Amino acid sequence: MLIQEIEISGYRSIKDIRLQLANVTVLVGANGSGKSNIYQALQLVAACAHGSFSKQIMKEGGTSSVLWAGPLKKFDDPRFSFMIRFDDLTYELECGRIPVGDRPSDGIHGDGLSFFLNDPDIKQEAVRFNHGGKSISLFERKGGLIMARNAEGENVAYPGTIDRNESVLSALREPHKFPELSVLRMELINWRFYHEFRTDIHSPIRQPQVSTLTTVMNNEATDLVAALATIMAVGDKEALMSCVGAAFPGSKLTIDLVDGELSMYMSVPNVHRPISAREFSDGTLHYLCLLGALLTPRPGSLVVLNEPETSIHVDLFPSLAELICTASANTQIIVTTHSRDLSNLIRKRVRNHSVIQLQKIDGATQVQAAN
Repeated sequence: MLIQEIEISGYRSIKDIRLQLANVTVLVGANGSGKSNIYQALQLVAACAHGSFSKQIMKEGGTSSVLWAGPLKKFDDPRFSFMIRFDDLTYELECGRIPVGDRPSDGIHGDGLSFFLNDPDIKQEAVRFNHGGKSISLFERKGGLIMARNAEGENVAYPGTIDRNESVLSALREPHKFPELSVLRMELINWRFYHEFRTDIHSPIRQPQVSTLTTVMNNEATDLVAALATIMAVGDKEALMSCVGAAFPGSKLTIDLVDGELSMYMSVPNVHRPISAREFSDGTLHYLCLLGALLTPRPGSLVVLNEPETSIHVDLFPSLAELICTASANTQIIVTTHSRDLSNLIRKRVRNHSVIQLQKIDGATQVQAAN
């Protein structure tokens, strides 16, 4: 399912923004323009399916940290919301703080629960089916009341107990009775996010790794060697070697197995021995991480790359743009970047693309231009 449109409101620097997405969407902007906030908002959407919505918000500093940072009126009840519209489904969620009247501070629980007043409180949540210009509710949540449309088309009370700080999708019961919700949940679970890869000399990425079939590289790329070995074994080895050769002319990547551990090496022109991962430059290692993410034998429904040009020399930008173009045949991709050069290279290579320029005006992230 391709994402057609996203709307985000009341989240960090994003007062209200709507983005039309393509197969490859590039968000371009200066530091502080809000690119990373869009990236984090999408991570929150994915966390709804994983059952880690509350933990993700806590990782960002709690509810107070994720709410709109701009001016508010005195009696405003600050909330953030997002909407994701696919081809035929729309997912919406609105979240804020626990209401004052619902904040426990005494009674049978004593004062202990007052420690958790910064927990997120999901106010509304809905999934709608879009058909012929009409919107049909598949489930709707308002506070503790949850109604869902089952496989027979009947609106019934949603089974089970769901914490107020977690999405209905995370507690999906009897998916055969709610097939559309199950499809949406699996779609969000298949989203992948890649931001920073640790490339210092002590990085686990540079170390030998236990040999394990790894069809999906993790977000930190700590299983990079296993992921690359898996591409060689059951994926598109030719594409991997072609990308390495295009980025590093005359070089060849090899992976060795010794005592159950995988190690990677690079043979380069005019160097009379293979160099090990410990000797790779930060840019080389970072580029190999992107290969592991984008040439996976099990493509994700969405891959979000936050500033993939980090540590990479501009000479590698054409290879990176070509890699993104290749991966977009099987995956929808969102790229955030500072670089107009990378953006222009992607624009030239990808037919179904959208380039959105972001800016910050009076503290709010806004679309400056889109094409």
